[in-house]
Amino acid sequence: QAQLAESGGGLVQPGGSLRLSCAASGDTLESYAIGWFRQAPGKERSAVSCISSSDGSTYYVDSVKGRFTISRDSNKNVVYLELNSLKPEDTAVYYCGARPRPDCGSYTYPLFFASWGQGTQVTVSS
Repeated sequence: QAQLAESGGGLVQPGGSLRLSCAASGDTLESYAIGWFRQAPGKERSAVSCISSSDGSTYYVDSVKGRFTISRDSNKNVVYLELNSLKPEDTAVYYCGARPRPDCGSYTYPLFFASWGQGTQVTVSS
């Protein structure tokens, strides 16, 4: 099964941008739908976005639509999450997870994903 590692987080001012990476080892990501989730202090892990491997369909929760973009680079075995127009409420640890099926399905449930990485901290503050 794929092992995932997130990177790219940091401190950014409101309105700024970051690009997060989810790199896989041990298996190709082509067999998995990949979801991005985030967890703020004292809150549960919640879905942000998902990309399927079957047809490249992408999904976003309402709070990030139009601001975040998920993409996949099959050659590098990496999934990216581009974060734009960042807001203080986007502050959280961001995780990627692999769902052992090619479509996202009910992607908002962390329970359906596995192989979580260690997460990468995103802090939006002036």
